[in-house]
Amino acid sequence: MDAAGPQRVIVMTGATSGFGAHTVQHFAALHGMRVIIGARGTGRHAPPGVEILPLDLASLASVRAFAEEVKRQLGDARIDILALNAGLHGSDADQRSADGYGLTFAVNHLAHYLLARLLLPALADRGRLVITSSNMHDPPFKGIAPKKLDLEEWAHPTPKGSGAGIRSYTASKLCNLMTALSFARLDEVTARRISVVAFNPGLTGGASGRDASAVQKALVTVLTRTIFPLIGLFRPEFVMNRPEHSGKMLADVALGRIAPPPGRIYVSLVKGEPTFPDPSELARDRDGQDRLWRESAAMVGLEPGTRASAPPAAPAARGTLSRQLRAPVRIKFQPDPW
Repeated sequence: MDAAGPQRVIVMTGATSGFGAHTVQHFAALHGMRVIIGARGTGRHAPPGVEILPLDLASLASVRAFAEEVKRQLGDARIDILALNAGLHGSDADQRSADGYGLTFAVNHLAHYLLARLLLPALADRGRLVITSSNMHDPPFKGIAPKKLDLEEWAHPTPKGSGAGIRSYTASKLCNLMTALSFARLDEVTARRISVVAFNPGLTGGASGRDASAVQKALVTVLTRTIFPLIGLFRPEFVMNRPEHSGKMLADVALGRIAPPPGRIYVSLVKGEPTFPDPSELARDRDGQDRLWRESAAMVGLEPGTRASAPPAAPAARGTLSRQLRAPVRIKFQPDPW
């Protein structure tokens, strides 16, 4: 513990591989900082002093257990920074989570939505919630861009649908950004002056995650070394960043060294430099944000506007989810933060 003051606490996902492994090194080097990370399986490595707790983001039960263990270990201490960074780069339609949802949608979006909801009461006043999104929420190839909020397809993917392959990734990154915008509007968040940031690390040239096959890794490598450098000539936000640099930038964002201007929450690396652009039009849609919040709450077993933590019900059959949730639900939000 730092003799100059009380110990601060960081909780992070996605810290054992990719650019997140560089982020956690910056956290671990700080004095007076307790760093807790969630990781799946055994044999995961972290810098000395970093605590590793079991977390399988493909299981909502594991997410709940991780949240409870974090709170148990912290006792009366609060979380200063909650950095939700883990993610897959896409999955096939037949790859499902333990709860029956599309794997990428479940890992990238649902697990982090649930974890943020469960740990929000443990977040310190003036704390910070950082959710890693991507410029791929609005990709340069319109064939893989989300055209609408197709939640049933993303939750229950079909072959060649918008919830499979690389499109599952772009959809999940849209959900991450919309979720961050929704959290930023919560009455509790604004009253407690909690900062919410959606972070785009830029392209870092890797296909990480549990189910990235050799083919997927090879495809990402080819795209990042050939196609995206050409696109970067016209859309600089798609210029490659080194993982080490993106990792440091995420640390700087989480620590508040880089902060968006008032009224904005999106930090996007462009040629390695932080910028603060508008999210896509679809991400900014207020009705879409509210619908995503409601339906995500139903999928993970939470009430939309409460801190309830009942176990989730069995996944709704395809085609029934929207019908069940068309009734309006009151959620106390503040005006849009952009």
